[in-house]
Amino acid sequence: MIRRLSLNIYVIISSILLSISVINAQILNDTSTLNLIKSGIGNIYNLEFNKADKICAEIERLYPGHPVNYLLDGIITYWKNYPLIPTSPASQLFEEDLRKCIKFSEEKPYSENHEAESLLSNISARGLLLLYYADNDLILNAIPLAAGSFKFLMRSFDFVPSYYDFYYFTGVYNYYREAYPRIHPVYKPFASLFPRGDEIKGLNELSKSAEFSVFLRAESISLLTWIYTGFENDYSKALLYSNKLTDLYPDNLFFRALHIKNLLLLNEFAEAENIINDSRQNTGNAYFNAQVMIFKGILQEKKYKDLEKATQFYEEGINTISLFGDYGNEFCAYAYFGLSRICGFNGDKACKKTYQRKGFEIVDFKKVTFD
Repeated sequence: MIRRLSLNIYVIISSILLSISVINAQILNDTSTLNLIKSGIGNIYNLEFNKADKICAEIERLYPGHPVNYLLDGIITYWKNYPLIPTSPASQLFEEDLRKCIKFSEEKPYSENHEAESLLSNISARGLLLLYYADNDLILNAIPLAAGSFKFLMRSFDFVPSYYDFYYFTGVYNYYREAYPRIHPVYKPFASLFPRGDEIKGLNELSKSAEFSVFLRAESISLLTWIYTGFENDYSKALLYSNKLTDLYPDNLFFRALHIKNLLLLNEFAEAENIINDSRQNTGNAYFNAQVMIFKGILQEKKYKDLEKATQFYEEGINTISLFGDYGNEFCAYAYFGLSRICGFNGDKACKKTYQRKGFEIVDFKKVTFD
């Protein structure tokens, strides 16, 4: 639950933080600086790290010692090394930068004189750490951080009337507070400890953020894609949002993989295959390449009816993406479901049940099986 509630919250809140901090520093009216900040965020989303590093260095020159500098460093480290795992050499630096951001954000008199700015930098660092801990199943690290962060998240709601960007936060809370226990009933007792939400209102708020936010457009669109795929099973609507993401950030491999998945769920095989075969797929990112391998298995199974090739892609994809731990679970499950279907086609009922069980044990959404 922590994982999806904090989905990409680091970039989101940091972006809002930038919008708030420039207001306090009276930079919002400085078009050149505002455009500089927008460009930096765009570069991060598009995985253009050389450009992002230069812009962040300029922001640090303008605001030396500001908590946002540590936050931006953490965000860049996270995306440069995605998926970031605890054994990565970059993980220690990543945690240190975000801990510094939290510390400096809470120091007085800064936190009192610039409450919105300090609040958002604090939540941003906490959100990114939560995402990292949850994705790597570091529950003992995540629980105390989540418990200590809730009061800051609730306080941020007071700033919603002033900025469209804050609709992201209210949308996330309103939707997930109701939708998550609906999909995962085991969490109903836990969810009851928090104020009620409103799913329809949450989706409307996220839509407002996706349309009108200054900095949060990509994050809002990304989350809506995830919601409509997994929670709502409305793949057509999910495809509309993932298409926007790939148009805005064509070099973001992970937005691209999200879009390919949505195309395959709708049996749009030709378009999915065109994207997979695009020359830009020749990347050095092993995690993305492993996802593509499983997508190729789905194509061979569904489009070409070549079950032997499909099996090869599925098995190779499982072996490769398993190296990324919990990050690989979703795609491992898709491959297991594919192998289950192939076993069923071959009349092997025991094999079919075995692979199906393996898939359901690790997938987040039981209806997203490509069946």
